Amino acid sequence: MTHPKPTPARRGPVAAGERALAPDLARGMMLLLIAVANTPWFLYGQTPGLSSVHPADGSGLDRAVQAVIMVAVDGRIYPLFAFLFGYGIVQLYRRQISAGVQDRDARRLLRRRHLWLIAFGFVHAALLWVGDIVGAYGLVGLILVAIFFRRANKTLLVWAVILTGVLSTATLLALISLPFVPAGEFETVNVLDQMTAINAESNYLAAALMRLAAWPLQAVGQGLLSLVVPVMLLLAFWAARHQILENPGQNLPLLRRTAVLGLTVAFLGAIPHATYHLGVLQMGDHLSWIFNLTTSVSGLFGGLGYVALFALIAHRIQGRPMAQQPLVVTVGAVGKRSLSNYLGQSVLFAPLLAAWGLGLGSSLNSAATALIAIAGWLVLALGSYWCELRQMRGPAEAALRRLVYR
Repeated sequence: MTHPKPTPARRGPVAAGERALAPDLARGMMLLLIAVANTPWFLYGQTPGLSSVHPADGSGLDRAVQAVIMVAVDGRIYPLFAFLFGYGIVQLYRRQISAGVQDRDARRLLRRRHLWLIAFGFVHAALLWVGDIVGAYGLVGLILVAIFFRRANKTLLVWAVILTGVLSTATLLALISLPFVPAGEFETVNVLDQMTAINAESNYLAAALMRLAAWPLQAVGQGLLSLVVPVMLLLAFWAARHQILENPGQNLPLLRRTAVLGLTVAFLGAIPHATYHLGVLQMGDHLSWIFNLTTSVSGLFGGLGYVALFALIAHRIQGRPMAQQPLVVTVGAVGKRSLSNYLGQSVLFAPLLAAWGLGLGSSLNSAATALIAIAGWLVLALGSYWCELRQMRGPAEAALRRLVYR
């Protein structure tokens, strides 16, 4: 008598001993930059520039802070987030397959995880933050896993090049057309001002309804239509298949070239935007929309550059006594609990800055807001370090684990 072969049990999330330093270090540093990038959206008391959410004026220190953020942070961090998100998808799938789980069941697990992330993003937007990206990445992950996850490595790279080419061509054509765009033909609409106005609403329920109305457009627009997030996920699928971040020492030439080229293109590509915002570059207001395209293209390179830079730093640290230093452990602990820390930023910043809370966003300047962003990251980092010492998951990770793995 033969007995049916037992179906392998679905394995749980990654254990602490299985983690590589580079992805967690990158996620930890990314969350600091996300805090710096997101908090200016709460400065509803001042008029933002036409092509930037940063206030159109301020002290010399404020303008310096704005310049640094616009060159090094704005539009560069959400591609980094997208890459690390896509990389994690492949890592999760690989762990399931290695444990003997069938491909169909592993893909079903990914699908359920992405659906729950969309739900997390919806709740996040409803309660606190209109700029939620968790739902957007869940949506893109759901679609791209269905279309591309079984495709060959060459196919992933070809489509990443095609989508990047479409975005770059649109940007180039827009730049070429600049001298021929007549002033006064189009009404200049400050969309960014409309977005910050949501945080200026003092009635919490009204603000929540405004956030929910804007969230689907944010999820689809930033997640899919910008093309940046799909490109980064395709490149992340390819990189994770080759375990680039798990083995940075075996990929040093690639990482060095990517870091230098990516960050150079990102920083140089953002300088015209920053100088326009600061009033150094004189252009008609009717042309300010062009910087939305240049920021997207250069930000794509910036996201890759930051990934490579953090991987190189991790390579220098891993396996050495420095890796056990409290600072490195803390940054890694933040990265291990990236979802909790991302949502935790909204828990800290929204009630502090939004009009329905303490309303500090009506009076703060850019420099003070940057300090609040850093301070908020430090508070969450201390909490992550406390969890790390006790080998506890973040609350959002624990909730997602129960929902996905049942």
